[in-house]
Amino acid sequence: MQQKENTGRFSDLGIARNILEILTKRGFEIPTPIQHQIIPGALEGKDVIGIAQTGTGKTLAFGIPMIQRIAHKKGQGLILAPTRELALQIEESLQQIAGPLGLRTAVVIGGVSQHRQVSALRNNPHIVIATPGRLVDLMDQGIYKLKFVNVITLDEGDRMLDMGFLPPIKRILSEIPPGRQTMLFSATMPKTISSLASQFMKLPIRIEIAPQGTSSENTEQEIFIVRKNDKMRLLDAILQQYKHDTTLIFSRTKHGAKRIANDIRNMGHTTTEIHSNRSQSQRKIALDGFAKRKFRIMVATDIAARGIDVKDIKLVINFDLPDNSEDYVHRIGRTGRAGRYGKAISFVTPSEQADIKKIERLIRKSLPILSLPVLPPERERSMQPDRERSPKQNPYNKQNYGRNFRNKPYKNNEYTSNTERNSTNNYSNQNSKYQYNERKQKNRYAGQNKIRHYTERQTETNHHLNDEQKKYSDNNQNFKKHFTRRNNRKNKNQSSQYRQNGERYRGK
Repeated sequence: MQQKENTGRFSDLGIARNILEILTKRGFEIPTPIQHQIIPGALEGKDVIGIAQTGTGKTLAFGIPMIQRIAHKKGQGLILAPTRELALQIEESLQQIAGPLGLRTAVVIGGVSQHRQVSALRNNPHIVIATPGRLVDLMDQGIYKLKFVNVITLDEGDRMLDMGFLPPIKRILSEIPPGRQTMLFSATMPKTISSLASQFMKLPIRIEIAPQGTSSENTEQEIFIVRKNDKMRLLDAILQQYKHDTTLIFSRTKHGAKRIANDIRNMGHTTTEIHSNRSQSQRKIALDGFAKRKFRIMVATDIAARGIDVKDIKLVINFDLPDNSEDYVHRIGRTGRAGRYGKAISFVTPSEQADIKKIERLIRKSLPILSLPVLPPERERSMQPDRERSPKQNPYNKQNYGRNFRNKPYKNNEYTSNTERNSTNNYSNQNSKYQYNERKQKNRYAGQNKIRHYTERQTETNHHLNDEQKKYSDNNQNFKKHFTRRNNRKNKNQSSQYRQNGERYRGK
């Protein structure tokens, strides 16, 4: 089923009245094309396969039918997502509708402690949003069971299979009761997705909002043929040209993402990074800062970028080409969303021109090659560690970096003279040295006292053992004397008895 003109409203799709009121309050009145085509069939309980790019409104397309079914019937909904970030964003979107209806949600993801997730699951949530790996772990522990699930959604199925989640997905689908409703969403439709659908779905309706691999018409795509050593200089020139635009930069590896982010900070731009080496709290801080424009530029890898749903990203830069052509479509899908215009620029080395041909065949479009601009001179790389906020970057901390935190220094302002600051620094250093020597001497005395105390205790223990041994020896000697006397007495009595018996025998 190909894309149709969307002239309807949510009220024309068969949605319940209480959910329509919530949608109206939230400002949702006109559905997107994928919502307009999927919601009616999904409300009837049919299995659905939706092929659409990110930013097309897929979350509400499967979320509204799931919420309506759970609210009016008993059961539980399950949503599988490839990454933690996407799972959290799905939960945030669904809470806008499920929350006012009194439906509880639980997020089950890896990378964080499972204690809160276990307590949330024991609270019997109506909808569970999970990554396959952590969900299978909790199933193995007997904490979560699938017997109440009657509707399941697989979001970004192609990415989950690329990440190696096919075995846990098959196990999850095989353990859910057979009367379930299954919805599958993917940007592409490889053979593995088709075989999975034929194995676990019942006569699904297939809705294709855009042909496989097509990119947004609102995204202008360009490429530069550049040597690998000149990539950073080209990036410097482009960031200066688009210095006011929100920019997302893709790297092939996590180590490359760290290096690129550090070099961009050295250029003077506000930058954050997101990749698999970042903890869950660091990822959340990075995403929130990027969404709130605290950071103008984000550097990401393909896996970590799943779930980046930031509005109005103006520019996407492929610093490295992706490993497969489908990831190119996912990358540039972060811009040109919701009717806005965006731009995607790719850096291509001379040896990667064959990869560009594969991408062009997939998107059914030839990419224009631009001539290189005047490249700025190469900047000196910063020697400070790769982190978003270093103490040396703060002028106040820079002066006092490495000092004892108990000695509050003077601020570097116009009312403090250099002489006063120098004298303060000398006094602070002398005081710190005195404190260090005093601590060292105390530690030496403490060590000597410990040795002395140990020696005294050992001596007391030895005395006690000697007393016990002596006591045992005395008791043993007394026992021997008693036993000897007793045996002598016994032998004497026996001899006397034998003597009497002999006399008696002779008398007879």
